[in-house]
Amino acid sequence: MQMRLDQLDGHLQQAAQRGLRPVYTVWGDEALLQQEACDAIRGAALAAGYGERQVHTVAGAHFDWSGLLGQAQAMSLFSDRQLVEIRIPSGKPGKDGSDALQRYCEHLGPDVLTLVQLPRLDRQQQQSAWFGALVAAGIAIRVDPIERHALPAWLAQRLARQGQRVKAGADGERALAFFADQIEGNLLAAHQEIQKLGLLYPPGELGFEQFASAVLDVARYDIGKFSESVLAGQVGRALHMLDALQAEGEAAVLVHWSLAEDIRALKRCRDALDNGKPLPMALREARVWGAKERLYERALPALDAAALSELVAAAQICDGLVKGLRHPQWPLDAWPALRRLTLMLLQLMPAASTQRGQGQPPRFALGG
Repeated sequence: MQMRLDQLDGHLQQAAQRGLRPVYTVWGDEALLQQEACDAIRGAALAAGYGERQVHTVAGAHFDWSGLLGQAQAMSLFSDRQLVEIRIPSGKPGKDGSDALQRYCEHLGPDVLTLVQLPRLDRQQQQSAWFGALVAAGIAIRVDPIERHALPAWLAQRLARQGQRVKAGADGERALAFFADQIEGNLLAAHQEIQKLGLLYPPGELGFEQFASAVLDVARYDIGKFSESVLAGQVGRALHMLDALQAEGEAAVLVHWSLAEDIRALKRCRDALDNGKPLPMALREARVWGAKERLYERALPALDAAALSELVAAAQICDGLVKGLRHPQWPLDAWPALRRLTLMLLQLMPAASTQRGQGQPPRFALGG
């Protein structure tokens, strides 16, 4: 069966009375939350008498699956029960591994508890026979990243665990928003910053000043989140993320590719709508899925084909700049050019158009 991460603690408390399931599969790409989930399962296993622990890491195509099957079904030398951990960092066990995992789940020993750790899986992997066998044999816990809008509540919850809280009202909201901006995309560092606050200040109420003086800027961003912030019209956040991507050494060509793909997709969707196609069909034909689908639905009614054509031309100029060419009316370096292209797209987004005079990006023409 599938289980949300926030249900795990309650399940493990009940399992202390009713018994643990034979297989726990923890999968996702948020390292801190996955580590904490696995630690909770290990602690429950130890309390239930699983005193011996074996760890098997599947790396490469030559892993000894037969050895794993034999060891897991053998009696423990030092304990009545054993915990077997199977780590597959790639999320791809291969054909032999797929067959072995299915056989493994069919012949689970009564005194063996298995903990499987996997990265984020795509749809095809989730529908595979081996993953289905793991889910059917026990419980699968999906570990998703904490999205930006949920970070303040998550931080407040973590602070409460060490007896600290923010001030009520706007000051507290401002402090949590600042904290979230500093650690977005890097929960391991967020955990360390929270622990640091626990060492620097006693239990009780914290204000913005304490956060500003103690919390480092350890946020980490990816190009996908940057793209979403631009499409959402979040001017300050998008520009901050662009600066962070440059500082982290991200390739300018990849950032440009993301921006250009969004611009071209918006143009294709706008042309399809102008030709009488319904919005869902236009989005499907432009291959717009997931979180971006909602952002496109929100932005497209406010866009016109002429403005998007200008953006397509600007993206072509910027493509040349990123590859070392020059244009007399554009910045010489790639990152300033990317900043300009970002601002040109931002000024068309609905959220940006309502902020004139309050952080509204400057307006750019194609050549000026």
